[in-house]
Amino acid sequence: MVFIDLDPTRPHMVWWQLATRWLLSGGLVVGASELAKRNELMGALLVSIPLISILAIVWLYNDTSDTEQVADFTNGILWMVVPSLVLFISLPVFLRRGMEFWPALGAACALTIVAYYIGLQLATNYADSS
Repeated sequence: MVFIDLDPTRPHMVWWQLATRWLLSGGLVVGASELAKRNELMGALLVSIPLISILAIVWLYNDTSDTEQVADFTNGILWMVVPSLVLFISLPVFLRRGMEFWPALGAACALTIVAYYIGLQLATNYADSS
């Protein structure tokens, strides 16, 4: 099913804006992986900077001009940072204990999915009550 938004009050993104966002976001991922080939720590530094979050925040504000929505989005990011750490803790543990890369990545991703599920439950139950 294709949804076409015909609401004239909502700003519509033109194709070049969307293409620019895709290229910039994809370029960051490619740039980080290329940098990591040369210097793992610098690649890790680039990835650890919340560039995608900052870009998403800027684009959300640019599209909506709604600071309350930006605040809610940013709060949601905060709640989701903790579950994402499960991947970065479990993957090196699995690899250093001799697990092959793909099974280790799969297990780390599975644990991260569980952590995200728990995090979403906690955020849903407690984030709005604060």
